[in-house]
Amino acid sequence: MTDWKHNHLTLSNLRMHYVRQGAGPKLVLLHGWPEFWYTWRKNIPVLSERFDVIAPDLRGFGDSDKPSHIPSVSDYADDIIKLLDALDIEHAGLVGHDVGAFVMQDLAQRYQDRINGLFFFNCPHPGIGTRWLDHGHYKELWYQSFNQMDWSAELVGYSRDTCRLYFRHFLNHWSCTQGCFDEDLEVWVDNFMKPGNLEGGFNWYRAVAEYRQEIIENGVPDTPPIETPCYVLWGKDDAVLRAEWSDNIKEQFRNATVEIAERAGHFVHYERPSLANQRIMSFFSGH
Repeated sequence: MTDWKHNHLTLSNLRMHYVRQGAGPKLVLLHGWPEFWYTWRKNIPVLSERFDVIAPDLRGFGDSDKPSHIPSVSDYADDIIKLLDALDIEHAGLVGHDVGAFVMQDLAQRYQDRINGLFFFNCPHPGIGTRWLDHGHYKELWYQSFNQMDWSAELVGYSRDTCRLYFRHFLNHWSCTQGCFDEDLEVWVDNFMKPGNLEGGFNWYRAVAEYRQEIIENGVPDTPPIETPCYVLWGKDDAVLRAEWSDNIKEQFRNATVEIAERAGHFVHYERPSLANQRIMSFFSGH
């Protein structure tokens, strides 16, 4: 078992939990949903041999604060900049998945001079446009509406059994291999049964709802492409973020390399950690 180095910092607007290990160039790992810092448990020990790795819990998740108000999308990015400032870190490489990958794009648009490079897993980029609903894909998005219901956290958190049932569905359905998360499933249940963690994670979907609806209805937004060098490693068998949606990603990222990961679904970093770690180390060794 790894002796995880847990830390907390009180920022101007919330107290943030993060795990920090290693030394060298700074590397920040940003998790998705339904995740928290521990989703990187197979990556941190390897990456920390070469990098100073910082894996925070985003606001509302894990052991970070759960502000009662509904955040804006930009709040998540601003939190990361405040964390870097508090740690006296001027520049860092960013690795992100799902929610984290979304937040990274906002960071790259507004804080480009702070970022050494972007490494995305299964990137929810604006170029997906109206394809969110193509070919019956709306059936995969039900949870995004469910998570915004006032009673959803109460229902999912009714007991450990209901919580386990809910998250086991996503961890299995979005992975390439059934049972991939079985050894950690109870850790996930422990995390989301902590007071406020269900509501805190669900608040991401409230924060991003208007933006998602705008793209679904009107297509690709007119935003300037991101110039920061980036690498995209996309699981071929992702049921919710389809690998074919990577086809036009270079229109959103001028300096992008895209690779489709075989035998991987939504959680490439967890399902194929050796591949993920090797690609991350290789990419950031050049940036």
